[in-house]
Amino acid sequence: MTIPPKTTDLGAAAGAVDLSEEASRIYLDASLHPHRSLSPKGFALVMAAVALCGSAVGFSFFLAGAWPVAGFAGLEILLLYFAFKMNFRDARRMEHIRLTDEGLEITRVKPNGKRSRVVLEPTWLNIQMDDPPEHHSQLVVASRGKGLILGAFLTPGERLEVAKALQAALDRYRAPDHLKA
Repeated sequence: MTIPPKTTDLGAAAGAVDLSEEASRIYLDASLHPHRSLSPKGFALVMAAVALCGSAVGFSFFLAGAWPVAGFAGLEILLLYFAFKMNFRDARRMEHIRLTDEGLEITRVKPNGKRSRVVLEPTWLNIQMDDPPEHHSQLVVASRGKGLILGAFLTPGERLEVAKALQAALDRYRAPDHLKA
């Protein structure tokens, strides 16, 4: 999860050329990703250890005359491999939240690569999140009858952090122009 601490001005970027009369301010630009603690190298090590142990167990049962157990040991290894692969595929899920003067844009990327984009009017935006968060707490953004659940794959604490950052960005958006940084 990446949440910048401050407002970013597009015109402040080095070498940026503003062709419009006024650059659109970015109040929040965050990418949300599910946490995965196992790296690809760790996955290879875990699978090697499981394959070695499973093969040893299967081979010992094979030598003892219980040859069907060897097949089931191999099947367990294969099922574990596919479970990890599905987990890694699900880790490709992502949500990108961007609040500008034009609106709150939420782009979701599913594990299969399909993208969906929703733009909400920030003037009427309402952020709903339990504080303190519980396991079942959801981060909901709603504007003019449209509501979306954000960060369902995050921990409750992370969802609360996103809710507070989004609320702070909304407060900056709603502030009078002379108070905006």
